[in-house]
Amino acid sequence: MTGAGGRAPLGLRRWLCSAAPAPRVCVVGSGPAGFYTAQHILKHHGGALVDIYEKLPVPFGLVRFGVAPDHPEVKNVTNTFTQTARSGRCGFYGNVAVGRDVTVPELQQAYHAVVLSYGAEDNRVLGIPGENLPGVYSARAFVGWYNGLPENQDLKPDLSCETALILGHGNVALDIARILLSPLQLLRKTDITDSSLAALACSKVKRVWLVGRRGPLQVAFTIKELREMINLPGARAVLDPADFTGLESAVKDASRPRKRLTELMIKTALEKPVEMQAGAAGAAAPREWGLKFQRSPQEVLPSADGSRARGVRMALTRLEGSGDSAKAIPTGDVEELECGLVLSSIGYRSLPLDPAVPFDSQRGVIPNSSGRVEGVPGLYCSGWVKRGPTGVIITTMNDSFDTAQSLLEDLQGGVLDISTSREGFGLVESILHSRGVRPVSFSDWEKIDAAEVARGKAAGKPREKIVDPAEMLRIIGH
Repeated sequence: MTGAGGRAPLGLRRWLCSAAPAPRVCVVGSGPAGFYTAQHILKHHGGALVDIYEKLPVPFGLVRFGVAPDHPEVKNVTNTFTQTARSGRCGFYGNVAVGRDVTVPELQQAYHAVVLSYGAEDNRVLGIPGENLPGVYSARAFVGWYNGLPENQDLKPDLSCETALILGHGNVALDIARILLSPLQLLRKTDITDSSLAALACSKVKRVWLVGRRGPLQVAFTIKELREMINLPGARAVLDPADFTGLESAVKDASRPRKRLTELMIKTALEKPVEMQAGAAGAAAPREWGLKFQRSPQEVLPSADGSRARGVRMALTRLEGSGDSAKAIPTGDVEELECGLVLSSIGYRSLPLDPAVPFDSQRGVIPNSSGRVEGVPGLYCSGWVKRGPTGVIITTMNDSFDTAQSLLEDLQGGVLDISTSREGFGLVESILHSRGVRPVSFSDWEKIDAAEVARGKAAGKPREKIVDPAEMLRIIGH
């Protein structure tokens, strides 16, 4: 690793010239936050050694288990992550649950610095009666189901109804609506799991409503996802022009992305459906989807025998304030929407990992300043557990670079004491061994990867994900 003219980069020269031990850094979580943090440290410190721990046998977090199957271009970041993992100064240890198999204080004994990048493994709850009825699912679990997340493989969502209701106006809500209404021939070419494809093939769902508490100017989804939904073959957008009255003038001072997004919704609301223009009998789009605004869920209504969901009662709202800070206030009026499938897409939520780590359960984050965990020197955090579950991969990339930069500054400024060497994985390995835990290496993952790609090839897909961790471990001979 040399700089201009064949000389080692400054950080490496300084480190080579000193007798100091190599700084050993541990990253917990192998999604985008973990990998981008590791990448930045390795790139900007020529001597640092970074180990990444992951509770599943497979890496990449939400790139593998969150990104929609029909968005393969978004998954290309795994190529960069693979390069990082193959670096001689980076270790990957899957199948290790930090907090259970090894504690954070134990990691602090083994490393000069520990970065927590383990994301948001839970979801926010609605907190309304009926949300635990059969037929009601969290978006997180539903996405995990069709993306092959092991913990969601027993979900078996009931898709026997005609109308589905998604609570939330974010990109995840649009992803789910798109998957529910996509023609099967489009999904067959993706890495969606075999079992969810079979379930979707039998689905009776032909109408999807996306419901939000606030108005069109407050939706959280982006124009790319909206346009994709509008252009979905065989599905018609149903937007009520009345919802958009007067918005052209209201959006004049908004940011350009917000303005373009609103204009696209208005244009779609005002367009006559194609079959009406063609004078056909309305058979052109057998499926439809729409956005409903200013409705706040009050109760999931049970069927007559109480065995499942049959609809949602919603409070109508009015907005107080404007823009992103507008609040939805119930007007006192209610309406009921019939549906047999309810998907709650109101946000993911991080959970505390270890009693030794401070956690703000109100905000669902680890209290920190630029990624430095408050009150615990040598402990850092990045990604959703640092700032909350918002933003796309690029947001997490910048956020992780920011944390990595804090850590590098602390190395540079002597805040992190690296005068004594740390054993790193050597120490952790003996702890894991004593507890009967066998880690999975990155080359082990590459065997699982090859098996998935081979199975996918046979079915004309990019890969067929293995959804059972026991099967993953069998493939690598664990």
